[in-house]
Amino acid sequence: MAADLLGGAAVGAVFGELLRAVLEAREKAKNFKPQLEQLQSTLSNNVSVIKKIEKYNELLDYPKSETQLMIEKMKEGEQLVRRCSTVKWNYIKRTRYADKLIKLNSLIDRFFQVDMQAQQTRDNKEILLGMRDLQMSFTACSSNGSIGVKFSQDGIIRPCSVPDPPEMTPGLDVPLEELKRELLRDGKQVIVLSAPGGTGKTTLVKKLCKDEKVEDKFKDNIFFVTVSKPHNMKVIVRKIIQHMGKDVYEFQTDEHAINDLERLLKEMQSPPILLVLDDVWPESESMLHKMKSQLPNYKILVSSRFVFPKLGFGYNLKPLSDEAAETLFRYTVGGDSYVRDKKLVNKVLRVCKGSPLALTVVGRSLCGRPAAVWKSRVKEWQDATIFHSNTDLFVCLQSSLDALDDKLKECYMDLGSFPEDHRIPVTVLIDMWVELYKRDEDYLYAILSDLSNVNLFDLVVTSDDGSYNDHFVVQHDLLRELIIHQSLLEPVEKMKRLFIEISGNSLPQWWLEQNLHPVNARLLSISTDETFSSSWFDIKAPAVEVVVLNVRTKEYTMPNFMEKMEKLKVLIVTSCGFLPVELSNFQLLGSLSNLKRIRLERVSISFDMTTIQMKNLQKLSLVLCNVGQVFSNSTFQISDAFPNLKEMDIDYCNDLEALPNGVSDIVSLKNLSITNCHKLSQLPEGIGKLVNLQVLRLASCTDLEALPDTIGNLTNLRFLDISECLSITELPVQIGELYRLETLSMRGCCSCDLPTSITNLKNLEVVQCDEETAYKWEDLEACFTDLRIEVPKEDINLNWLYK
Repeated sequence: MAADLLGGAAVGAVFGELLRAVLEAREKAKNFKPQLEQLQSTLSNNVSVIKKIEKYNELLDYPKSETQLMIEKMKEGEQLVRRCSTVKWNYIKRTRYADKLIKLNSLIDRFFQVDMQAQQTRDNKEILLGMRDLQMSFTACSSNGSIGVKFSQDGIIRPCSVPDPPEMTPGLDVPLEELKRELLRDGKQVIVLSAPGGTGKTTLVKKLCKDEKVEDKFKDNIFFVTVSKPHNMKVIVRKIIQHMGKDVYEFQTDEHAINDLERLLKEMQSPPILLVLDDVWPESESMLHKMKSQLPNYKILVSSRFVFPKLGFGYNLKPLSDEAAETLFRYTVGGDSYVRDKKLVNKVLRVCKGSPLALTVVGRSLCGRPAAVWKSRVKEWQDATIFHSNTDLFVCLQSSLDALDDKLKECYMDLGSFPEDHRIPVTVLIDMWVELYKRDEDYLYAILSDLSNVNLFDLVVTSDDGSYNDHFVVQHDLLRELIIHQSLLEPVEKMKRLFIEISGNSLPQWWLEQNLHPVNARLLSISTDETFSSSWFDIKAPAVEVVVLNVRTKEYTMPNFMEKMEKLKVLIVTSCGFLPVELSNFQLLGSLSNLKRIRLERVSISFDMTTIQMKNLQKLSLVLCNVGQVFSNSTFQISDAFPNLKEMDIDYCNDLEALPNGVSDIVSLKNLSITNCHKLSQLPEGIGKLVNLQVLRLASCTDLEALPDTIGNLTNLRFLDISECLSITELPVQIGELYRLETLSMRGCCSCDLPTSITNLKNLEVVQCDEETAYKWEDLEACFTDLRIEVPKEDINLNWLYK
């Protein structure tokens, strides 16, 4: 009766038959029990989602190709499952079928549960629902650059989903039980978990929210919000309301936001509700009092480095025991085989004082290193009592920085340019470093990898398609503070990099007095909050080469003093607020002759660009921007504004329906990337004029119907990516004229027919595709000298979303 669960809907019926086949096969196919159990779990968890799929298809005016593709996959899956019941013991065949079951499970799981931004190997239906129904709510749910946004199984963006805890969490079982006991009993409404930074508070909270008894009580009414510093009550309430699937709008005051939230919670008719506020700072105490309510069954769990005795029950998380600390340390350095000197280990444990962060950072810095390095490092740490206070912890962590060579340390220190709890796109860092350190992209990515290997941050790769668009750096807030602390040790006028955080319109005192002493920093980062009114004071910074502006207001005026930064080469503007920012005074950039790279993220480009001309700009990146108003302007010619561009990257620009006028006239372009722009339906015929183009990425432009015939003129093209371009059903005959093409990526294009001219691509080395398309290429393999067909494995890993 599995099919009966879902009624007569087409996708539901096929889903039910697959579930029935799995239930039957579990009893017969003992060799595949783990894989079938996992597949059954995935299917059972998504029964309710299937009921809504056809409903959404009826509501949305777009082709049902994604649903039809999933129906076909599930039919194939049913046949695969039934064949497993007949497989006798044969190691090779068993392994092959097991791999297919794992892939089937990943494919189905991906269809239902794939996250955001770029969040990146996503289910196209959820992207289109999010982009077309909710428009720019995607931007809203990623406010403050915070990490922790998911698309739920019902197609609603859930920015307050509980992140998964790390795999290894020794020493937290007792605190977990004690906190759980307090949380589940009737008593104080607010529970405050406090401990110094790096002690494992956030990890404990994640484990608690994932506990079976806690989930059983609160069910889907657990809201996980990272507060950080500074907090914004209105943004927090918006995220909670959006998580509930309600309409989101702007609030005039904090009181309006709180009142609306309480009204919605009351409408839920008093089910148990748990609000988790993670990483709360002292200045947010008033907000915590406002979040309290007279509602029954309503609990607030707060994690903070600080104690709030007036709020409610307090729980102090202690450092790890010696046994737990050693377990974590040995795990971090790679297991017992890497740790043979017990005395040396004990010295490290004494230095780390039970701090999970210190144990992890120190352990990774020693992983794989010879004994002499261990002894040298431990000797340096001997006199440091790193857990006595945060300052002492800095002492220990600083020694890990000191162990870096100069090039690694210089790059690492630049990460202080970005706000707390902000995921940093690798492409942003590379843009900065190419100009600051004069190195190529591959060399700089190797530096990122080296820094990640010593656990100074997490390097998260969500998709490996040959670019770095889906690669991100996630910092720990304490390590970011270490960078800030380190930078403040020098006088302002001698700093290599200047990190400025402005609260309201209160500028640092040194800035107001700076007329006498110009700063000599090469990197300038300015972060402003929601109340900043763009009231700038002049600053003399003639040596600045990179400017990073982190914005939280709806409107933002570019500072006039930038016009005097004659050495400026890179500009990065990111809206970390709830809505895209509207920039003004952008035209001042036209006078900066050395400006080579501009990246705008979550920016509404409504300013007049017809008068702007930047002859030396080489790279333009627009991510999550509103570009339709400018690009559809018939008087705007992008070739006049940026005549010598070499790279253009447009990603997740929801209102992009056509490329801007004149793009085909920028013959200097070598790299053109238009990805995740779902309303883009066609490319200009004139694209064939881009004779110097070497890389063309069009991934996940789901409405793109065809490649123009003139594509055959791109005779220097070496890389073409049309992955997930679901509306392309055939490649043009002229594609066979791309005689220099080396890599063709067409994952998710199983319905795309290959013309016979494809065999003319004699230099083609790699084809990346799904298994169905691979069969087509295997039939043509004899026509190529050395063709490699790659079928990438799906690796659905959402941990990068979380702090």
